[in-house]
Amino acid sequence: MQIKTKQILQKWTEYTLINDHNISVSILDYGATITSLLLPNREGVFENVVLGYKDYGLYEENPFFLGSVIGRVAGRVAKASFKLHGETYQLEKNDGENHLHGGSNGLHTHLWDAEPFEQADSIGVRMKTTLESAHDHYPGNVQVTVVFTLTNENELRLDYYGEADKETPLVLTNHAYFNLSGNLKDTVHDHKITFHADNILELDSELIPTGNLLDIENTTFDFSNGRKLRDGIQSDDEQHRFAGNGYDHYFLFKPNQQSVLVEEESSGRKMRVETNQPGMVLYSGSNLMDNVELKERRGEKYLGVCFETQNHSIA
Repeated sequence: MQIKTKQILQKWTEYTLINDHNISVSILDYGATITSLLLPNREGVFENVVLGYKDYGLYEENPFFLGSVIGRVAGRVAKASFKLHGETYQLEKNDGENHLHGGSNGLHTHLWDAEPFEQADSIGVRMKTTLESAHDHYPGNVQVTVVFTLTNENELRLDYYGEADKETPLVLTNHAYFNLSGNLKDTVHDHKITFHADNILELDSELIPTGNLLDIENTTFDFSNGRKLRDGIQSDDEQHRFAGNGYDHYFLFKPNQQSVLVEEESSGRKMRVETNQPGMVLYSGSNLMDNVELKERRGEKYLGVCFETQNHSIA
């Protein structure tokens, strides 16, 4: 196992963790951002399976939140405001009239303090930063730590910690876009996803939860027996149309079944996502644009899929 470092744009550091099977993940201290993840296909050929910008400078604006840690609140806050103990907090409107992914001073814009480490059967990097109320307009200040660990069992683990000096909402996730075809050979239409959930949160046309739970049994949102993403992308269901013709919905896992299997037939790659959180936003990349250069090719709708495991967000 080894850890390599690389200076980026003379102001950031990228840490590359490599295990004994040559699986590697690269993490940028700016945004605590996963920039690449190299995995073998069925023939043993290593290729990148996450989206990353060709020009590292784009991470400074990162319009698609590629690979970054997201917070203080992942997802949307309706009308960019919420109440806590009778007090109203007005947040930045950075998604129409709503607040998205912590705003323009969210965790994806922070330069994190990083400390690499090695253990008997794993290597990793511990990243820390502080969310300040004066910058993001949430109540209180929060010290956030995210620990990235790569094991010799081919697990990439993200552990999140937060310590606040005042009661405040905190909903953290990672926004990596996965594409198991390898080096972005294809879109994610034929990625087969399997997990167990009974409900999604209904969305309105602005992608804000209405407060209603929708039963998803025997619909294009039912992944219990495995389903390709193209089923939802090609559906004319109103909920899919609200999500830009695809998925951008919060699924509530069945109790004690917080596990997601992802399979890509052409490469033979399989990935399992496990979490202790009660739900997940499944996002099929409908907002990705062709005017951005990614590492392997130009951007395109549905070129990556996100598994944003998290707790219930502010309604």
